[in-house]
Amino acid sequence: MYGAILGDIIGSPFEFDRGDKTKDFELFTKRCEFTDDSVMTVAVAEALIAVGPDASKKEIEEAVIANMQD
Repeated sequence: MYGAILGDIIGSPFEFDRGDKTKDFELFTKRCEFTDDSVMTVAVAEALIAVGPDASKKEIEEAVIANMQD
């Protein structure tokens, strides 16, 4: 979770940038922010926690959909 969200934030300034690829960039700048990818990752995590480990496929699907819509 941490890695996915941090990667999303760090990469956010480049999300739609198809320019030159480089490994020389600042990790965090004023342009960095979370995106819809982080929001959906948290929604899935919350749904999985809410339904618990014994949930059926249908319960998981319904919880994930409801959380994503919220």
